[in-house]
Amino acid sequence: MNTIRFTIRRFVGAAAACAVIMSPLGAAAAAPAHAKPKPKPISMPYTPDAVTHHTVEIDGKTIDYTARAGTLTLKNEKNQATARMSYVAYTVGNDPHRPVTFLYNGGPGSSSMWLLMGSVGPVHVVTAGDRLAGAPPYHWVENHDSILNKTDLVFIDMPNTGFGRIMGVGKPKDFFGLRHDAKAFAQFIERYCTKFGRWNSPKFLFGESYGTPRSAELSSILFNDGVALNGIVSQSSILDFQLDWSQDTSYVDAAIGGDGLMGFVFYFPTEAATAWYHDQVPHVGSEKAFIQSAAHFALTTYYDALLAGDTRSAAQTRAIAEQMHRYIGMPVQYLINSHLMVPYGRFLAASLRDKAETIGRYDGRFSVHTLDPGSTYPDGDASDDAMNAPYTTAVNQYLRETLKYNPPIPYSPDTYALIGKSGLYSWQDGENDINVAPQLAQTMSDNPKMRVFSANGYYDFATPWLATKYTLEHMNLSPQLQRNITYGFYQSGHMIYLNQSALDAYHRDLERWYGEAAP
Repeated sequence: MNTIRFTIRRFVGAAAACAVIMSPLGAAAAAPAHAKPKPKPISMPYTPDAVTHHTVEIDGKTIDYTARAGTLTLKNEKNQATARMSYVAYTVGNDPHRPVTFLYNGGPGSSSMWLLMGSVGPVHVVTAGDRLAGAPPYHWVENHDSILNKTDLVFIDMPNTGFGRIMGVGKPKDFFGLRHDAKAFAQFIERYCTKFGRWNSPKFLFGESYGTPRSAELSSILFNDGVALNGIVSQSSILDFQLDWSQDTSYVDAAIGGDGLMGFVFYFPTEAATAWYHDQVPHVGSEKAFIQSAAHFALTTYYDALLAGDTRSAAQTRAIAEQMHRYIGMPVQYLINSHLMVPYGRFLAASLRDKAETIGRYDGRFSVHTLDPGSTYPDGDASDDAMNAPYTTAVNQYLRETLKYNPPIPYSPDTYALIGKSGLYSWQDGENDINVAPQLAQTMSDNPKMRVFSANGYYDFATPWLATKYTLEHMNLSPQLQRNITYGFYQSGHMIYLNQSALDAYHRDLERWYGEAAP
C-alpha cells in the first residue's frame, strides 16, 4: 500500500490535487547566459483563521469551548516562507497554564483528519461498527469521550495536507523525512505557543501510527529547544521499524536466515485475537486471558521453535503446529507446510477463505468479500474501505460549514502522491529501517517527569501491540523511569476510536492519566 517499507498509515488512495499559483516576482536583473534562472517562490491565497464557539457535554458537564481553524506559516533560517501548516485548535477559557495537547496522524503523509473527526476532539464520526459504512449521508455527533475537559487540543496537519501547502521557497525535500518532518512540527508548536501565549502551559504530544516515531524525534528536538513536555500519548505505535514488516513481504525474505523471526512472534497474539473475534477458535475463558496466553506462547515456546529451525524433528514441528492451531485456527498441515511461519498477510487472506472473505489490516474485526478467494494476500483492506468515505466527507463538511473555515483550495487528506514523486521518504541516516526508541529513552532520561501513555488495539496488524510493548520494555531505562510508561490495550484496531466501547474505555484511561501527568 505504500512504496516505503514502513506501511503504517495509508488511507485515502490518491492525494487531493494541490492547485498552486505561481506569483511573478517582478523584473529581475538580467542573469548571465550560462546561469540557470532561480525558481520563483510559490504563493497561495491566504485565508484568515476562523473562530467559532461551541459546547460539548463530557462526563455529564457542559463545556464551553472555542474552535479556531487556520494556518501557521513556517520559515527557514533566512526568514523566508516555506510552508503553511493547517490546524484546528479547541480551547477552554483563557488560562495560560491550562494543559495543551498537539495531535497528529501518521503516514508518513496523512493529514490529521482521522484524529480530528474520530478520537478525543469534541466531534465524532458515526461509523457502522465493524461493517462497511456504505454510501452517504454520513453523520457526526457530539463526542462525550473527548478529553477537552482535561486539556486544550490542537490538531495539526503535516505539510502539504489539509489546507496547508508547501509554498514560498519551500520544497518537498525540506519536509519529507524523519528529521525534516519533526523539525517542521517543532517550529509549528513553538510558533503556536508564541502566538497564543502558551509557553508556560503543560504540554503534551499525541501521535497516531507514524505520528508515534514523529513524537519520539520531536520530543528530542523540542527538549533541545528548551521545550520540556509533560507527556506523550502514543496510539498504535511503532518505534523500531525493524520489528515490523509489510504484509507483502516475501515469505522467503522474512523466514530464511532468521532476520525476520521476531515478526512472526509479534504478530501472533494479534492473529489470535482476530481468530477469536471471527469465531475461528473455541472461546474458552475470557478473550483477554486468551490473548495474553497467546503472547506468552509466542515469546517462549513458539520463539524457541523458530530458533530451532531445521533442527526440529517432525514430531516437534507437528506439536507446535497443533498449539498454534488452537490459538489462530489455521489448519495444522498448513502450518507445518509453512515451517510454522505464516506472514500475517497470508493469515488475513486465508483465515476466512471458506467464506470468500479477507480480513482488514488496520482492524482485524473488519472483513469483506473477495473476488479472488484463492489469493495469497488480500487485494485490499476491509477496514480501510470502511472509513475513507465517511471521514473524508465529514472533515470537508465540518471545517467548511460548522467551523466556517472555507479556503478556495481542496482539503488534502494526504500527500502520498507528492511524496511518491519526490522519491523515497528520507529516513534517519538515509536508511529505511529506523529506530527512534533511543531518542525517546534519552528524552525520558533528560526529563524524568515526562510520562508516556501507550495505547494499542488488539486487532491492529499495522502496528502489533506486542512489538510496541517489547520495544518500550527494552529501552535500558531505570526502574523509576520505566514506571512513567502506562499501557492501554483495547478491543479495537489501529484506530481505537472505531469501536465505541473501546473509545469509552480509552477516555476513562486518558482522563486518569492526564490527572496524574498534569495535576
